[in-house]
Amino acid sequence: SSDSDSSETVAAPADAPAAAPINDLEGEVNVSGSSTVEPVSVRTAELFEDIAPGVVVNVDGPGTGDGFKLFCQGDTDISDASRQIKDSEAELCAEAGIEYIELEVAIDGITVLTHPANDTIDCLSFGDLYALFSSEAEGFTTWADAQALATEVGGTSTFPDSDLDITAPGTESGTYDSFGELVLEDIAEERGQEGLFRPDYISAADDNVIIGNTQGSESSISFVGAAFGLNADGVKVLEVDGGDGCTAANAETIASGAYPISRSLYI
Repeated sequence: SSDSDSSETVAAPADAPAAAPINDLEGEVNVSGSSTVEPVSVRTAELFEDIAPGVVVNVDGPGTGDGFKLFCQGDTDISDASRQIKDSEAELCAEAGIEYIELEVAIDGITVLTHPANDTIDCLSFGDLYALFSSEAEGFTTWADAQALATEVGGTSTFPDSDLDITAPGTESGTYDSFGELVLEDIAEERGQEGLFRPDYISAADDNVIIGNTQGSESSISFVGAAFGLNADGVKVLEVDGGDGCTAANAETIASGAYPISRSLYI
């Protein structure tokens, strides 16, 4: 450190091994986990391989939960996660002698999507989303089927009388966990419901499949990370009301926390 009066240089211990030049490094780094964080790691891998061409960096995104299984078995070096590690996962890592550092790398939003032809819906409240996605919605096959439940839990929308085509992440996904925690959990607890999500929807680990299904049905509803939702063509990104009015998902509202379905991302 230095200032106007003094300066100090900190040297490495005399017996410390010399660091190899980065462009001489060789080996392999395996990264797995969240599909939401995957693009961050892919770009980082590209930049690293530019300066360390002898290192191969493999990145995939099967989901946060699946990524932690691999990580806590010692099969990967880095685990991408769209939520914090669970206690049960941390215990598996500890049992295997896996020590880790948790780094928050970004703030993300979960976007709620429908088809552009669905001009009835522009904004959904947490009550509306509960009536569509929660365990109490099991068996609802049309939007209108969810109307009574939405009204009961404080929903604010008038649903169309059209088929309800839901595609969303599954249990392996941190986005699934975060949506349940942020949107469904409080209402479910108030109503004494143990389960959060309805089981009868199309579950997809691949965000591109979720986008494709949303594009393919005029009465679709889905949710994905903002990096996918905000950059997809042929979908309508809905505003969300978490209790303070309808708020659009964009870089500013997500970064500030004004968008009600915002969460941190980790490696």
